[in-house]
Amino acid sequence: MSKPIMAKATAVWLVDNTTITFKQIADFTGMHELEVQGIADGDVAAGVKGFDPVANNQLTQEEIDAAEKNPTHKLKLKFNAAAVGEEKRRGPRYTPLSKRQDRPNAILWLVKFHPELSDGQISKLVGTTKPTIQSIRERTHWNIASMQPIDPVALGLCKQTELDAAVQKAASKRAAEGAAMTDDERRKLLSTEQSLGMETEPRMPTAIEGLETFSFSEDEDEDDKEKAGDFADADSFFNLPGGTHDDEDEDEDDRR
Repeated sequence: MSKPIMAKATAVWLVDNTTITFKQIADFTGMHELEVQGIADGDVAAGVKGFDPVANNQLTQEEIDAAEKNPTHKLKLKFNAAAVGEEKRRGPRYTPLSKRQDRPNAILWLVKFHPELSDGQISKLVGTTKPTIQSIRERTHWNIASMQPIDPVALGLCKQTELDAAVQKAASKRAAEGAAMTDDERRKLLSTEQSLGMETEPRMPTAIEGLETFSFSEDEDEDDKEKAGDFADADSFFNLPGGTHDDEDEDEDDRR
């Protein structure tokens, strides 16, 4: 059942101006019965001005009279013919003024970590325009030098479920197109719960890539030592085959 606008103020007016039970008021406004009793005691909604539902076309006086006579009667919101068939207005998401300065940082985060998201998806998530997204993608934004990528969920610009739904939609579209994805891109296309549940894959640091076949076995070390010779002793290193330096010096002295 639809609820009246300004429910708490409406409850204040009904408590002050009618003899309707707390249960009836609670059912009509969507509040708890104890909360309505707190309004009557002055503990809740102190200073809230009552909102007349009759004058504001939410209740009829006949409906109030029927509820006062019968404690089991449930109040019904007045039918508004102008609201029939009214659909939710489509448009960009509203962003509070206090969070609008953080919106470019959220866009940069989405562009960096989820490049598969379209401009339309990003626009719906954080409430921005496509030219702004394009300028951040091309790094031509006027403030790009001082921007930092920040998760839009952490900034409160969108919900985690909304981000996961957009990522999953992008994953389905990319899979349908048959585009090849790297491991990093495939991980980005997963939802947060799936990504956190995956086991971490061991990766080799880029500094030692290409040394996968390098071995430190003892047999290979011993073979290398035998081929190169043992030069642990300095004298053995300088001794040449067929004589020593001392013998050559003596031959030169005899010739002189």
